[in-house]
Amino acid sequence: MKQNLVMGRAERAQMAMMLEVCAYPKPGNVDRCHDYPDTRLEHFLASAIMVRPVFDEAEKTGGRVGRLIRDAVMRTNGHSGGNTHFGAFILLVPLVLGGDIEGARRVIAGTDLQDALDFYAAFALTNVRVLKSDELDVNDPASVAAIRERGMTLADIMAYSAPRDMVAREWTNGFALTRRCADLLHAHGCGRKAIVAAFMEILASEPDTFIAKKHGVAAAERTMRQAAEVLEGSRDLAAFDSDCVSAGINPGSIADITIAGIYVALGEGWRWDC
Repeated sequence: MKQNLVMGRAERAQMAMMLEVCAYPKPGNVDRCHDYPDTRLEHFLASAIMVRPVFDEAEKTGGRVGRLIRDAVMRTNGHSGGNTHFGAFILLVPLVLGGDIEGARRVIAGTDLQDALDFYAAFALTNVRVLKSDELDVNDPASVAAIRERGMTLADIMAYSAPRDMVAREWTNGFALTRRCADLLHAHGCGRKAIVAAFMEILASEPDTFIAKKHGVAAAERTMRQAAEVLEGSRDLAAFDSDCVSAGINPGSIADITIAGIYVALGEGWRWDC
């Protein structure tokens, strides 16, 4: 007889990272069926393993969210695959610290200037894209000075970024898409197919901001419409996946939100092993 698997917060965070990257097909993203030239499935799996001490600390002893995000990046940026989970860490660290969405909201409300500075230190270690028009550019020392002068908290930084970044927006809207993803997972049953279904429903309704930064807003909106056509039955999922991979269209922000949604759903009893 199968027993329910009881996982701690750190284990759930690791499982969420692993389950998301292994689910397929998620159009344009690395999964068990295809890699990108410089970033492969094993890079994502390695990051899920290497970050465990950070999640353990967050669960067992707490800590400041900015420093934990920085430590997560430092532990996972040593491989050749580049940034794999920066956006996921932005969501998972407050969730693991707080336990669930409500707890994460309290963590976010308690951020301070040092959290913001640690976050910018983490950002500087990645190759995450920023918009050229972004006043608070992580690559500009004047931006860090401006953050100090204004006394901005990490919550302030996320609020500043929210109009252009859907991961940052989760910090300002109470993890709305994370909650929606978890609800979709419950609604679609269990296992890999539920992850793909949840991912596709969000992709079909939200322009992915990672695509927008890399290819432009029009490309993000076109990808959203094409995903909706898949759900309507007028476009083939496998062909859509192939087209996205060929064009380098990678819905990375929605992948990060999917990871957070899986974490939340696992804590609510959602089953992955079916």
